[in-house]
Amino acid sequence: MIDFSPPESPFRVTYNGDFDISRAVTTPPGDAPSEAALKKELKRAVRDISRLQRRLHAHQHYAVLLVFQAMDAAGKDSTLRAAMTGVNPAGFRINAFEAPSNEEAGHDFLWRTTLRLPEKGRIGIFNRSYYEEVLIVRVHPEYLERQKLPRRLPIMERCEERYQSIRDHEAHLARNGTVVLKFWLNISREEQARRFLRRIDRPDKNWKFSRADIEERRHWGEYMVAYEDAINATARPWAPWYAIPADSKPWMRLVVAQLVRDQLATLDLTHPTLPEVERAELQDYRDHLAAEL
Repeated sequence: MIDFSPPESPFRVTYNGDFDISRAVTTPPGDAPSEAALKKELKRAVRDISRLQRRLHAHQHYAVLLVFQAMDAAGKDSTLRAAMTGVNPAGFRINAFEAPSNEEAGHDFLWRTTLRLPEKGRIGIFNRSYYEEVLIVRVHPEYLERQKLPRRLPIMERCEERYQSIRDHEAHLARNGTVVLKFWLNISREEQARRFLRRIDRPDKNWKFSRADIEERRHWGEYMVAYEDAINATARPWAPWYAIPADSKPWMRLVVAQLVRDQLATLDLTHPTLPEVERAELQDYRDHLAAEL
């Protein structure tokens, strides 16, 4: 695996399969800073990400993949917007994955996300990801019909196979220089209800609400089991999961930004050094240009 250390955090999931979703907190600690202080710290963290991203681009030996999963209304979009505003847009790309198209469903479940992986020197962000294929299909196994799989398996056997494929995939990425960080934004059922109510009560947010939101909410317990199993099955040192409390958006955004910054800071990111011959050529070019002034 590549030589990097995942950032330490009380929200990093252990690698021994003992993550208990019922014990994962959804709210900030009692001594969390004020909202104004959180926003100030977020700006500082984003400035650091911007500086480190420039080094990542110049260094050209690593790519970074940030995977975000969550229940509806957890704040994925706003968190990505807050953490990346101010970072050179040429240095990162956000991909949001919805229900697979007919073309995508005709390939293996990792195909469409593999096409969107970041190249060396860039940050790739997946808003939902290949993990949908062990989450939503776990709750709605009928969705697998579109994939025309050659074998009919019980859904848990299918998921176990896919966990193995995901582990192999992420290990392959790590061996080849892609740093993977995975974030589960952990919103409580009560807070989700409050956010849905705001979407209904505010005309400017009505477009964000759909009947499907309520339908999926009825499967909350099933989704929690699916998340717990998927996170336990795929949390590894080279592809760690962080279960981030999401009931407070300002606090969640800061925690995510700090983890991204801290991960970039662990990499040996340096600007390339030119060979002596090329440095001598640069001096000649400089002398020539300066003579024209």
